[in-house]
Amino acid sequence: MKRFQFLRTLYRASSYSSPSSSSSSYLLRSSCRSYSSALSNGSECSFRSFYPHLYNGHNEFSFASVKALTLRSTMVAELSLFANDKRLFSTQVKTPPAHARSVGQQIAITSLGFVYEPYKPREKIPLWKRLFTKAGWRRTKEDMILALRSAYAIAKLRKKGYSKKIFYTEVANNYKEINTLIAIGDKKSLRKLVTENMYSGLKNEIKQRESVWSKVYWEMVEPVVSIRTLRARLIGVDRKDHNKAFIQLTLEITTKQKFEAYNLKGAVVAGDKNKEVLVRDIWVFEKSLFHKESYWRVCGRLSPKAS
Repeated sequence: MKRFQFLRTLYRASSYSSPSSSSSSYLLRSSCRSYSSALSNGSECSFRSFYPHLYNGHNEFSFASVKALTLRSTMVAELSLFANDKRLFSTQVKTPPAHARSVGQQIAITSLGFVYEPYKPREKIPLWKRLFTKAGWRRTKEDMILALRSAYAIAKLRKKGYSKKIFYTEVANNYKEINTLIAIGDKKSLRKLVTENMYSGLKNEIKQRESVWSKVYWEMVEPVVSIRTLRARLIGVDRKDHNKAFIQLTLEITTKQKFEAYNLKGAVVAGDKNKEVLVRDIWVFEKSLFHKESYWRVCGRLSPKAS
């Protein structure tokens, strides 16, 4: 009987929770909810202008929200230099996002839906500072790591048959075709050349433009003045398989263009199709390295002021 009373006393004592433990449990639940909310909220902006050289400044392309995706990481590094910087990218989705399609019971991601590490120019520093100061040494190390990341991404791409000459030719053709389709408002043909999120932004941009101008004339003077690669990034999507990755190439495209816009009465309201304008754009092209039928598509555009 005494043993039974002793066990009952222990059970009652274990069922009570102290105020401090209750408070800790509440804070833990609140922190988890806040963290989950922060991961699921993406940034959402509008894509305002496709002809930045006609306005008082260059509009930066904003990328649609990626609410279904949680960025854990990206670079898949085989070099020891990146051993401490290896990150992974995983998806946490309840319903397929716009840039994914269902395959059986799995979700096949066809695009990341955003630009990873958007290119920004590095501030120039004097040679003496780079060579004789700690800040300069750190800067040199950072520059080397950024350059090696791009070199690593290009090296992986070359294993897939990448040719710079062929790719630049494709970029020039796509650049001309996309601009032409936007000028005439052909949304259907535009869909296959850009990612889903960018397509959504371009549809809104065409709609806004057509509310102001009834017709647009656009022409690119060939050949392209120059194309150069500013940045290359390899983004992994499977921590167990480093071959499952997307690659994004940020390119500076410089061309000569002719542009003219008309109102409902057919009068010229902007531009001059008889004058050539030198235009410098920064576009980001994306391609999956693990889909057999994948091809290069434009996934974003950055402000030329950023370079």
